[in-house]
Amino acid sequence: MLKLKNIFFGKKILIYGLGKSGISSYNFLKDKADVYLFDDNLNIKAKINKKFISKKKIFQIEFDKIILSPGIDISNCKLSKFLKINFSKIYTDLDVFYSFYKNDCITITGTNGKSTTCKLLYEILSDQKFDVKLVGNIGNPILSIKNVKPKTIFVIEASSYQLEYSKIFKSKFSVILNISPDHIERHKTFDRYVEAKFKLLKNQIKGNTAFVKKDDHNINKKLKFNKLNSNIIKVNTKKIDLLIKRLDNKYFFTDTNKENLSFVLAISKKLNLKRNLLKDTIKNFKGLKYRQQVIYKKNNLTVINDSKSTSFSSSIALLKTYSNIYWLLGGIYKKKDKLNLQKKYFKNIKAFIFGKNQSFFIKKLKGKIKFQSFYNLDAAIKKIFSLIKKDKLNDKTILFSPCAASFDSFKNFEDRGLYFNKSIKRHLNGL
Repeated sequence: MLKLKNIFFGKKILIYGLGKSGISSYNFLKDKADVYLFDDNLNIKAKINKKFISKKKIFQIEFDKIILSPGIDISNCKLSKFLKINFSKIYTDLDVFYSFYKNDCITITGTNGKSTTCKLLYEILSDQKFDVKLVGNIGNPILSIKNVKPKTIFVIEASSYQLEYSKIFKSKFSVILNISPDHIERHKTFDRYVEAKFKLLKNQIKGNTAFVKKDDHNINKKLKFNKLNSNIIKVNTKKIDLLIKRLDNKYFFTDTNKENLSFVLAISKKLNLKRNLLKDTIKNFKGLKYRQQVIYKKNNLTVINDSKSTSFSSSIALLKTYSNIYWLLGGIYKKKDKLNLQKKYFKNIKAFIFGKNQSFFIKKLKGKIKFQSFYNLDAAIKKIFSLIKKDKLNDKTILFSPCAASFDSFKNFEDRGLYFNKSIKRHLNGL
């Protein structure tokens, strides 16, 4: 329910970072506070109104609050000095949301599986006639949502970037799916990355519920040294629910998606959702684009577009599941990333490394998996199709799971995924 007396109403506010999150924050706050805008990319100024101010003027104004967009790294931005001096004033759009609304939220974070879990839970709640909104890192800024009613439930995908600078945001239901090394280039250390994730649980109050993976070493280590106020439910992702065993949906054949589903079932049980409707939604779930997405399956050839993969840990489940794999990987690698794949799977994989940062991947695969390297993605795909024509084995899998960020060659993982789809289509026509 909307309320006006809060820490942002009527204040002098700087919004730093004018992507989707920053613009939605401005549109939400512009008639509730005195708002100013800034972005490192000065070309944005031409698209923004007169509220865009110069770096020089920022130091002349005494701001009450600073709303920081998730993409801003205070250690590596134009206002780094200013932000460090005013760190106590920094908030996020999640904080703004929480100060104006008191709706029930189910907030999901973790290293892998966030988007898929959020989307599945959203579809389940929608099919059971809840007024539910899907927001956050999945692409819909939380402050962009209209027609919020007292009974509206928010399913929020929260990244470590969003959680890192949040101060007051609380979620009735919080979820940590898993934790493995990621975004170390931003957080500097793995401990700080874990701390950002755990802020979601630490901010909970008595009566709230948290769901965590039972056998995750990094989660259990953190729980051991933190006394939390919420009720902790440890989800046993290794104990397969009878519903999963009987499920006729190939999307949930991988270990990763079985784990995602285990969390959704645990949350559904807590919410007392109708089991028969739950089964129907899960059976018909198609997943999200570029996330373990099967884009072609014919004549003993399966092609999987997993462009969302930005670390080795996000690709492991697929490498274990499929046979005779032609694995495409490359891009901007994650610092301290490790390939934790058992030796028994190595002979099942041929790797094709592309892009400008090949040395890292070559070092990780050398002596383990046979590989070839190529300057770009097209050249790697062309080589794979030339080999497939000679491959006498019945089942073949082209797996595009880059284990890296896309920014060396593409705008984002969606752009990379679309490019892969188009390239595959061209080569399939030539078979």
